[in-house]
Order: sequence, then C-alpha cells, then structure tokens
Amino acid sequence: MSGMKIFRLVIWVAVIVLAGATLWLTVGGRGPGGAAGPVASATVGGSFSLTDQTGATVTDAALKGHASALFFGYTFCPDVCPTTLSDLTLYLSKLGADANKLKVYFVTVDPERDSQQVMADYLKAFDPRIAGLTGPRPAIDQILKEYKVYAKKVPGENGAPYTMDHTATVYLLDANAQLVGTIDYQENPDEALAKLKRLVAAS
Repeated sequence: MSGMKIFRLVIWVAVIVLAGATLWLTVGGRGPGGAAGPVASATVGGSFSLTDQTGATVTDAALKGHASALFFGYTFCPDVCPTTLSDLTLYLSKLGADANKLKVYFVTVDPERDSQQVMADYLKAFDPRIAGLTGPRPAIDQILKEYKVYAKKVPGENGAPYTMDHTATVYLLDANAQLVGTIDYQENPDEALAKLKRLVAAS
C-alpha cells in the first residue's frame, strides 16, 4: 500500500472515531440491559410542565434554588430503575439533614402505563422525598428532548409486556438548574455519595 493510501486511511479512521465520540457525548451510549451512559452537560435542560404523584404541577422552575437529582425510567422496569431508586433512597438517608437541601425527581419515560396513581403506589417503596413526574406523551417527549434522554419501546416476546430501553444516568443539577455532574448506573456508592455531598454543599 502506498504512503498516500495509508495517509488517507488514517484520516478516514480518525473522522469515524471523532463522529462516534460526538454521538456518544450528545445522546449517551447504551450499555447492557438497555441502560445508557453519561450525557454532555452543554445544552442540557429546558422548559417542561409535568404532574407529580400527588397531582401537583411541577415545572422547570421547581429545579431552581436548590440542588436536584433527576432520574428517567419507568415503574415496570425490571432492574435498573428499582436499583437506582433504592440507591438514591440510601444516599438520602446517609446525607442526614443535608438531604432536605436536595430534591430528587423520578421522571417516567412510559406515561402510557405510569399514571399519577401508578407512580404514587410505586414510590411508596422508596424515600418519600422522591417525587415521581408523569404527564401526557407530548409533555414527556418534551422533557426527554430537553435533557437529551434516550428512550425506546421494545416489544415483548411471546406475549410479554413491552419494556423500555432508556438512559440510566442520574442527572445532578445545581441551584441554577444547570447540569454539573452525573451518577452512573451502579457507580461506586462512596463516590456517588461524595458527588451528592459536593452538589449540596455548592448549591
């Protein structure tokens, strides 16, 4: 192979790698079990209007003035969602009094099944300070778009209910509702708790 052909090949490989890295940072890379990786902080967040499990309206304005943690999932999730919500429940207990400075939101990606009542019943198993947000499909699609969340319906096999592939990252927002960090699925608990402590202290 000539030197020029090798040079062109190297350039094409570099372009492909750069394009792949850009896509990963923009929408998050999917991992095992439909989980997706971290997202880039730039241009993440925006306006939304949803309903919590008590029937109260929650908008993007509710994210300001305090630290927040957002997690996107659904109540029929077999593993990622209950595991993450259990982890967040543990972290809230370990934060002690500082936990009251942190708002935690569980946003459904499956509003067709996750009604207000379903969310209310589901969240009884976790810390009562975790708010569950739902709404009509267009409203959910809006917040998914604003936060660059990946979510896709996966048909069940042999008559089984459908599942949802979705981003499994917990978003950490400062008092200005700006994304300042993330907690990955099954991240080291000590590291995750340290991130929450720093978030609360800075907000």
